Parts: sequence; structure tokens; C-alpha cells
Amino acid sequence: MPRPCKKRTVCLDLKSAYFKPRGIPMRDLSEIVLEVDEMEAVRLADHEGKYQEESARQMGVSRPTFSNIINRAHAKIAEALIKGKALRINCPKFAKKAN
Repeated sequence: MPRPCKKRTVCLDLKSAYFKPRGIPMRDLSEIVLEVDEMEAVRLADHEGKYQEESARQMGVSRPTFSNIINRAHAKIAEALIKGKALRINCPKFAKKAN
């Protein structure tokens, strides 16, 4: 049985949680889901240029765990860009509310 997931600190302020190639209707696109911790790792490492050790400390995870998270994020983003897929960030702020 795998260990339960450790709670991670996330400080994202997203303006949008969905990106898609221009000119392709949604019905014709496959979707890749980027988890919120993966997006936070991208923000810390790629956007803010922090080292993995510092980024891991900010997220409250070990450095190897951070490395796994950022590698998953990079693979998903690369697949979306190369294969022309939509990218959805699984962020509670943008979750659809049930009526």
C-alpha cells in the first residue's frame, strides 16, 4: 500500500486554468491535466528561477519529491505543446460548481 500523499504548500494566483491551440475546436482536442502541485513547481522553478532545494522547501516536500513533480509537469507540458493538446490546470479556484 503506497504512503498517503503529503500536503503541499501552493501559492498560485492563476488568471486562467485552460490553454488550447488556437483555431482548433474543443470537441476535436484531447486534454492533458496538470495538477496544481505540478503547476506550482513550474512557477517556482521555471518562472521564478529558484533551485530545486529552495522550491521543495517552499512546497513542504523533499527535494527528490520536487524533482519528480517538476519532471511530470515538464512531460505533460511538452506533450500538450508538441501534440497540439489542450492543457487544463486542475485548480480548485476554477472548478465548475454543481447546481
